[in-house]
Amino acid sequence: MTLHRLPRTALLLFLCTFLPWITSSGPMAAAAQPAATISQSGPERPNILLFLVDDMGWMDSSAYGSEYYETPHMERLAAQSMRFTDAYAVPLCSPCRASILSGQYTSRHGVTSASGHRPPAASGASPYPEKAAPNQELLYAQSKNYLEPGIVTLAEVLRDAGYRTGHFGKWHLGLTTPHRPDKQGFETTWHCAPDPGPPSYFSPYGVVTEGRPTGQNKVGNITDGPDGEYITDRLTDEAVAFIRAHKEESFYLNLWQYGVHGPWGHKEKYTKKFAKKTDPRGHQRNPIMASMMKSVDESLGRILDTLDELGLAENTLFVFYSDNGGNVHSNVLDDRKLAAVKPGHPKYEFLQDWRKWAGPEPPTNNAPLREGKARIYEGGQRVPLMVRWPGRIEAGSTSEAVVGPIDLYPTILDALDLKKPKAHVVDGVSILPVLEQTGTLDREALFTWFPHIIPAVSVRAGDWKLIRRWEPHPDYPEVRELYNLADDIGETNNLAKNMPDKVAALDKLIDAFIADTGALEPKPNPAYSPNAAAAARGPSAGLVPKMSTMEIVDGSLRVTADGKTPFLGTGAVKHTGPLVLRLRARSSKGGPGKVTWKTAAQENFPAEGQSVPFTLPAGDEWQDLALELPIKGTTALVRLYLPAAASPVDIQSLRYTAKGSGERVRAWNFTR
Repeated sequence: MTLHRLPRTALLLFLCTFLPWITSSGPMAAAAQPAATISQSGPERPNILLFLVDDMGWMDSSAYGSEYYETPHMERLAAQSMRFTDAYAVPLCSPCRASILSGQYTSRHGVTSASGHRPPAASGASPYPEKAAPNQELLYAQSKNYLEPGIVTLAEVLRDAGYRTGHFGKWHLGLTTPHRPDKQGFETTWHCAPDPGPPSYFSPYGVVTEGRPTGQNKVGNITDGPDGEYITDRLTDEAVAFIRAHKEESFYLNLWQYGVHGPWGHKEKYTKKFAKKTDPRGHQRNPIMASMMKSVDESLGRILDTLDELGLAENTLFVFYSDNGGNVHSNVLDDRKLAAVKPGHPKYEFLQDWRKWAGPEPPTNNAPLREGKARIYEGGQRVPLMVRWPGRIEAGSTSEAVVGPIDLYPTILDALDLKKPKAHVVDGVSILPVLEQTGTLDREALFTWFPHIIPAVSVRAGDWKLIRRWEPHPDYPEVRELYNLADDIGETNNLAKNMPDKVAALDKLIDAFIADTGALEPKPNPAYSPNAAAAARGPSAGLVPKMSTMEIVDGSLRVTADGKTPFLGTGAVKHTGPLVLRLRARSSKGGPGKVTWKTAAQENFPAEGQSVPFTLPAGDEWQDLALELPIKGTTALVRLYLPAAASPVDIQSLRYTAKGSGERVRAWNFTR
């Protein structure tokens, strides 16, 4: 091996040992220049900087092909880096962040959903709920709400190796003090309480609090700046200050931006410009997202400039990455949704702002990829990844290697000649051979474990991708989907039925992955009722039994109590103004019931004032009831409480009509 290809640690050891003899005439000269003067704790070791963007899709920069977003600094970085075309994240943020810090698959560390802002579960509690609704056949394990303190994080390894460590920005890996970044190896932190997004993109940001009730926007340890200060800029200020403070030391810096996640605060001077721009590709057209992306790009530029100014760029391993695919689901507004939120509602000003600038547009568009954030398709998990290390990584290079968040941990340790911590399992592999173009990845396949929303697991092996679901979904009826991504990057042609051998081979890889990582597969729901499931799919679709079960019996819907206050809930009754509910039902024992509702402008069901009582007479005869519901605003949810605790209630029909006109809003008829 030539001298310039020696690992850095070995090279330093060589110089410390032999340089005195080479440059002097004898032992006394060597004694005058002791080896300790060349310290391996000094800035000779490369700095590590991870710039993480939130919700940035694969196509959300000009460096990756967008012709709408303007990101010159990302283009600048791409020209200096290796740009990955097949890099993966996880469909939601917290699981990806936990995998970056642990080097482990989500199925091993247990953070599988974006619930890091919720209180931790009780010690020893089962990850599975005790039961689910009777129409649900399976119980899915719940995500851990924090990264386990016992996991040896990347920050802890680097801190213990003498690195100065800092975390700035979004955390979302644990609500309470034992689960904050300062307990996971970061010496310097500046972050909001671990919510999905910041309480505000503009200062004042909030106040410090611990263990606050869910839903309140409070702040971790950040401090307010001047009124109107933009948090993307402030995070950059804090990161620059950290770099300057440790320019003579080796440092590991996490700059995890809140952009471009909700609540979508944006600089109007930029938004106005993008509102006048059109996308030549015809896909991206949201000026709010373009404005936020421009601010993130400016942040990146300032960090790159600071490294250049301080002479640190050559000695910094720089990683640019996103935590999941672009958001294509949020804030798709229509007139009905806007009309439902009145002045004074917490979301009123925001929705009016979104309507002004974005209208019905979702945050972004991931075309040619399918879908986006929170989905296991390519749009939800394929993301931008650029890695720069001058002298070690060829500038302007690209790679089609299939890599993921689990790979950053072992790659960074490999680059620094640091050993993996004992007794800590690392699922990822070092991508250093790919970065330096000296070899390929030592891995057959990459997996994504995502048992939430539309529960599934996927495997990417070469050009092939298999998606496996445990049960069909109304929108995704196939439990196996097979795609050749080289030919079909948009995942439009499911080859599973035509290629059973390929499905079987990839299924075996998934089985081995589940066994190796201890993945918690769904298990049977003890409360499951086939009749209830059939009812939920059939004529009662849109009705949700709570503290009750329902099944179709002899041309009626039978509701049986499974708790103290059984009711049928529905979100399918959408109307502005008063309604009339016509109910045809019977019960052998009868009893009191009521109808309550929540409007779109209300966060919760009011404790009183929005309830209409009724009494269902006892007997075997069908009873016809007409209830006037004096609704003000647009209905969001309606609950029909029934006297099923005394005896089952049979319903032949229920019909919601507009008061006055009699126009049908929603109806269910079970006699057909």
